[in-house]
Amino acid sequence: MRQTAFKYEIEVQEGGKVELEVPLSKGTWVAVFVVEEPEDDFSDLVLAAQSSLDFWDNPIDDEVWNNA
Repeated sequence: MRQTAFKYEIEVQEGGKVELEVPLSKGTWVAVFVVEEPEDDFSDLVLAAQSSLDFWDNPIDDEVWNNA
């Protein structure tokens, strides 16, 4: 059985209430997990790590190493 996961980042409202709209049909049973989002934001480090990977995508370097 194939399952699809959806991730939503939303703010808890007064009284601990959380509301969201999902792309599923009415009557569909779902399992809900609630995980508190950490306050630390490492998105800048993730972006830096991903952008530095472009260094390794170098056809001249690949040719040299492939023929070594």
